[in-house]
Amino acid sequence: MTILALGLALAVLAGLTVMQLLLIGGRPVGEYAWGGQHRVATPRLRQAAVVAVVLYAGFALLLLSRAGVLHGGDTTAIAAATWVLFAYCASSIALNAISRSRRERIVQTPVSMLLALGVLVIAINGPGA
Repeated sequence: MTILALGLALAVLAGLTVMQLLLIGGRPVGEYAWGGQHRVATPRLRQAAVVAVVLYAGFALLLLSRAGVLHGGDTTAIAAATWVLFAYCASSIALNAISRSRRERIVQTPVSMLLALGVLVIAINGPGA
């Protein structure tokens, strides 16, 4: 179950990374992110997208560790960090659901739900499950 959840979470993170890279590149997908107020991301939102890509990479490494693919997944620090990530993902469901952007609500709310679900399963089961 953990490996399936890991695949789901990594696929969602990869998709989110692609979207952020499109924003960084000036593509008109801004209605799906960052509140959806700008069709093309402003320079400040592009900087935020760079930070998001780095965070997604960190999230992926954390999940790979907690799932037992990388070492350290059974440590208290990794377990706690995975629960913090779950809380972050769960809060993003609500934030996307109340976005002013209809497109962001329709697309990102279910994406956030999928990511939160994957992280939850990994947090609960840990390595070797």
